[in-house]
Amino acid sequence: MSVKKSETALAERIGRKKLRGIKYLLLAVPFLIYVFAFSYVPLVGWIYSVFDYKIGQKFLDFGSMVFVGLGNFQKLFTERSEVLRVLRNTLALSALGLLATPVPVVFAIMFNEIKNSKFKKIVQTATTLPNFISWIIVYGVAFAFFSVNGFVSVLMQKIGIQPPVMGILGDVDHTWVLQWILGIWKSFGWSAIIYIAAITGIDSELYDAAKVDGANKIQSILHITIPGIMPTYVVMFLLAVSNILSNGFDQYFMFYNPMVADKIEVLDYYVYKVGFYINDYSYSITLGMLKSILGIVLLFTANALSKKIRGESIV
Repeated sequence: MSVKKSETALAERIGRKKLRGIKYLLLAVPFLIYVFAFSYVPLVGWIYSVFDYKIGQKFLDFGSMVFVGLGNFQKLFTERSEVLRVLRNTLALSALGLLATPVPVVFAIMFNEIKNSKFKKIVQTATTLPNFISWIIVYGVAFAFFSVNGFVSVLMQKIGIQPPVMGILGDVDHTWVLQWILGIWKSFGWSAIIYIAAITGIDSELYDAAKVDGANKIQSILHITIPGIMPTYVVMFLLAVSNILSNGFDQYFMFYNPMVADKIEVLDYYVYKVGFYINDYSYSITLGMLKSILGIVLLFTANALSKKIRGESIV
């Protein structure tokens, strides 16, 4: 009782709205600390791009490091063919991901039409669960199916189809398609949640009015459901465009092998390889800076597109 009285007295002094705002702010503090620690503190490391830093040297001990100035930025230009190859892979795989953005929308619409609640829960669990499965486990399953002696390769041989010599996982010509399909399978159920929520927010009276006017199910979907979730889709699509250079590390790290290296090496993996395999940490920071700068440009481009299409910005 004393706690409730003190809360009531505090609310009366500073106002209930202000008290509610303070509570929300306190809830947001851990997330703000997380963003600051992992998104802004690492920017201090950008200073190493002008030094020849080696892993193991003392932090910010510039006296023991060789100053190289813009040498790492010149290296970006001299090794531009390699950088462009990595950017090609990154943009190609991200573009395939953008082509798959309607998949969760279609699934959300189909899911909304399921009437049996038990079956609905089974479908939602089965499609959402892959998002929480580690890429290590996904690779293990894919290896069992698509390796040289995997299930799919053996099945292809039995029905008279010659599988790739190095297996599907080692087939450089189909690497992008395989990674695209695996990415869709892993993420579409989770991505559909926001569209399911958007469909739930559509006024049910619109469907009732459409039914009275003689509209069938397909017409209701085309003229009510899709227009109702289109603003959400546009925002999500533009955010995906702004993150086109951040198409993940775990997936390509797990599926990387010498046979498909030319097609699967994306920017995030290349930064990791240069920093920890080649031990050129300063150059890897320069590559990371390139990614950040291009990402900012893409973000503001997506924001400008949002203003033009929707009449309001996304940031």
